[in-house]
Order: sequence, then structure tokens, then C-alpha cells
Amino acid sequence: MDDIRKAAILLLSLDKPLAAEVMSQLPRRQVELVTVEIAKLEGVTKEQQEAVLEEFSSLARDRVPMERGGMDLATELLKQSLGEAGSGEVLDAVRQSMNAIPFAFLHKAGADNLLTFVSEEHPQTIALIMSHLPSAMAAEVLAGLPSNKQIEVIRRIATMEQTSPEVISDVEACLQGRMTSTFNQQLEKTGGVPRVAEILNVTDRMTNKGILESLEQEDAELVDDIRRLMFVFDDLLKLDNKAIQTLLKEIENSQWAVALKGASEEIRQKVLGNLSQRAADMLREEMDYLGPIRVSDVEAMQQQIVDAVRRLEDAGEIEIGGGKESEQFIT
Repeated sequence: MDDIRKAAILLLSLDKPLAAEVMSQLPRRQVELVTVEIAKLEGVTKEQQEAVLEEFSSLARDRVPMERGGMDLATELLKQSLGEAGSGEVLDAVRQSMNAIPFAFLHKAGADNLLTFVSEEHPQTIALIMSHLPSAMAAEVLAGLPSNKQIEVIRRIATMEQTSPEVISDVEACLQGRMTSTFNQQLEKTGGVPRVAEILNVTDRMTNKGILESLEQEDAELVDDIRRLMFVFDDLLKLDNKAIQTLLKEIENSQWAVALKGASEEIRQKVLGNLSQRAADMLREEMDYLGPIRVSDVEAMQQQIVDAVRRLEDAGEIEIGGGKESEQFIT
């Protein structure tokens, strides 16, 4: 297996935002080669992924200063200070202590993976799980829940009293069993054009534009396939009026005001044309009132709206497509 394929498999093993961040740090030529490889990958077996991750882990360990710590370092230091026999009892106690932390196995699972398993659970169960997560991870999980469930979960966390160890153990075992079963039954994350589109969708605009333009010189057909699966703010023109109206209900006027400051006149008309005259006038006034805004703030708000489009599409509330038909009605 060559290094480019290994790099592609490693990126596919990461959450999309992290994979996008890694790609943004690579030289342009390497990004092109890895992108092509990801697009060509049809599937990666568990064994192949484990081999790549093991190699990466080994290389990383060789380069990481010892001061970073970890269980391996703790074991080595204990053996040096207490000897092979004396360190065993201490290590057993340490492992039991670490394993005794409720839901400790979730700390490395990633918020996206966890959401897949808990989003349909009862709010009380989600509250119990979240109360044992690191704050940053709990916040990510909370952000991914529907708004009505967010309120329920927060209320239950706030009023939660002591929970019996038996209940915690039962919930933990059930969740761990479900996650293990699911991961064992499916192939590991696969590549292909859809995966490339997912990664590029969460890169910043300048990065993905540069990648696609460079890649287009070598394989224009591949770039066309990627672009067809991507959705960026400018693709609001692909939505029909019904979809725009659904989106308008999800996004506050203050958010639209910021996002439309950097939008084309076509997109402004697309959005404003689906509001009542009074609402459209109010939005225009709010945009004027804002004055100059940093480009980074505008792009961040546009990305939030794109994320809302994807959520609505996943929920079956809108459909993305038919862009050319939709564009015929823009005035």
C-alpha cells in the first residue's frame, strides 16, 4: 500500500472537520494526490484501516516528546522505579480507577458518532450520558440535538440528583454494546466522490476553491462529480421557493442580514422574494444598519445557513436539486 493511499485512509478515519483541517495544512500537490485517492476508494476494510492507524500511531509515538504522558509512559516509569513485580499492583489499581469513570469509553468516540446513537434516546438518558462527558464534548452533543430536546435535556441535567451506580452501569453497558455491534458489522469509513464532497464542504472557501481549481487541470470530470455533490451558500439558487420558505423559518433575520451582506444580488433576491413586503423591507433595513462586516464573520454565518440546509435535507423537509428550473424564476 503506497503512502498516498495510507494518507487517504487516515483522513477517512477522522471526523470531517478534522480531516478538512489536516488537508488545509498539506502542500497543494499532496492535497491533489490525496483527494484523487479518496475519490477512487470504494471501500476500506477494517483490517486495512487498523494497519494504517497502527502505523500512524507508531510513527506519532516516535515523534512525540515523552512529556506528553499516557499509559505507556506511566507503565515504563513505574517499572523503572518499582521493578516489574512491584509495578504490577499499582498499574492494576490505576487501570481500575480509569475504567471506573462512567462512560469513559465515549471520550474518544467523537460527538458526531455519539449523536448517532443517543439522538433518539429519552431526554433523561441523554442527560445522564452528557453529565458524565467532558464539557466541550457535551456541548457538541447538545448542539446536534433538536431544539425541543435540547431544552428537555438541559432541564433534566439541571435537576438531576444522585443516580444509582446500577442504573449508570446498565445504560453504559447498553450503549457500549450497541456501538460495538454497529462498528463491527459495517465496513470502516469509505472513500469515493461523496466523501471528498463532505470533506471539502467543511473546508474554508478559499481552500476548497484552490483545491478544486488545481485538481480540475488534471481531471475536470472528477471535479464536476465532486461539485455536483457539494452544497455551498451560492447553491441556495438550487432550492425552490418552498425550500427557501422552510429555511427562512429556521434562520433568524439577524443571521440572514449578516449572511446576505456578502451574497450575490441573485441570492438576495431569491431570499427577499420569499418574504412578505414588510419582512423584506425590515431585512434590508437590518442589513443597512449593520454597516461594514468582516468577511470571516459573513462566511461563518453563511456556513451556519448551509448547515441548516443539510439538516433540513437529512430530515426530509427540503430537497436539494432542480437548480436550473429554480433559476428560471429569479427576477
